[in-house]
Amino acid sequence: MSGIPDPLTGKIAVVTGASRGIGKGIALELGAAGATVYVTGRSDTPGRLPGTVGETAAAIDAAGGTGVPFVCDHRDDDAVQRLFQQIREQHGRLDVLVNNVYNSPAAARWLGKPFWEVPPKAWDETFDIGVRSHYVASAFAAALLIESDGLIVNISSPGAIRYMHNAVYGVAKTALDRLTADMAHNLAGTEVTVVSLWPGIVDTELLQLVPADAQGQRLVTLPGEGTFDLTQAETPRFSGRAVVALATDPGRHTRTGSAWRVADLATAYNFTDLDGRVPRAD
Repeated sequence: MSGIPDPLTGKIAVVTGASRGIGKGIALELGAAGATVYVTGRSDTPGRLPGTVGETAAAIDAAGGTGVPFVCDHRDDDAVQRLFQQIREQHGRLDVLVNNVYNSPAAARWLGKPFWEVPPKAWDETFDIGVRSHYVASAFAAALLIESDGLIVNISSPGAIRYMHNAVYGVAKTALDRLTADMAHNLAGTEVTVVSLWPGIVDTELLQLVPADAQGQRLVTLPGEGTFDLTQAETPRFSGRAVVALATDPGRHTRTGSAWRVADLATAYNFTDLDGRVPRAD
């Protein structure tokens, strides 16, 4: 044992929507770096897809951090506010907030559809969970983050600047990146850093349902975008390593207000995915 503490020992983090997928990957990497990580999500019992907040918290413990499950529907503002009240009462600080919560199974129903075939409820689902929830969590967390010179990471997408999935998805991601920029403007004069993070194609539990073909490829076709081999995709932990790199960078404030590709941060901070690659989707 070297006796050198993990770089995020003593730090407190929140990752929303961390039962599975990118959120779980980020939470695990923060835990592996020594953080206490509050993981939110509606899943406290197994459903169609594997993963619960309790299972993620246990995996954080196994990785070397401390996992705290917090069952929460991010459409319930009072529940979200209670989360940050609890963190203030128990720790008196918050260092990292990762706004990741998103309803991927619901969004998958409308992949590749022209806007006139995407019902208004899809707009509401996407914006309520994928934009409004990020705003609400950030607003309730802001005072704690200002006190701790913290970091806010909004999980966004290159869909903010080019067509991906459908019109609603693109508008929502553009709105999220605008939120990042405007929050950074409001936080000017503090040391809080606010960034958007753009993962590439990530092999989440939802995409792991895609079987391998005779050549061992796991091909998924996104209408209007192309066919992709998921064996070459990012793992959820790749995004987590980007968040840890930002959280441990004393010069991260130079990045505030902007969107950053995970692969570009991997080059800048010299980290890789679990298999040693730096995956690039485009």
